[in-house]
Amino acid sequence: MRHHRNKSEGPGTRQLRVGELIRHALSETLNRGEVQDPAVSGRSITVTEVSLSPDLRNATVFVEPLGGVEVEDVLAGLNRSAGFLAGRIARSVKLKYAPKLIFRRDETFEHADHIDRILRSDAVRGDLDDDGTA
Repeated sequence: MRHHRNKSEGPGTRQLRVGELIRHALSETLNRGEVQDPAVSGRSITVTEVSLSPDLRNATVFVEPLGGVEVEDVLAGLNRSAGFLAGRIARSVKLKYAPKLIFRRDETFEHADHIDRILRSDAVRGDLDDDGTA
């Protein structure tokens, strides 16, 4: 009898493990400057997460360029180089199929900064002072 995972459970152990292997392989490839696209070449890019489909054929790669500058250009360059990068990953991670890579900006840094600004605002600080908890 086959047991199917409930889709609401999130990614499986294999997806997480392979995603982490791909993240490391991409980071190394980018750090070595192997991508020739001018929007990517010479830039410091952090690969924060790789999210894989259950069949491991599609990977969404979350990245953040250093300083968060020219993000759209960097993403376009990475997406143009996706085939090259998938080939590099397939060899270094030894996957049966090279996943199709789609690069997206990791917005968690921006979101965390926004929350931090809210928590440091005078309105929140005043609420905390009124409660006697600050």
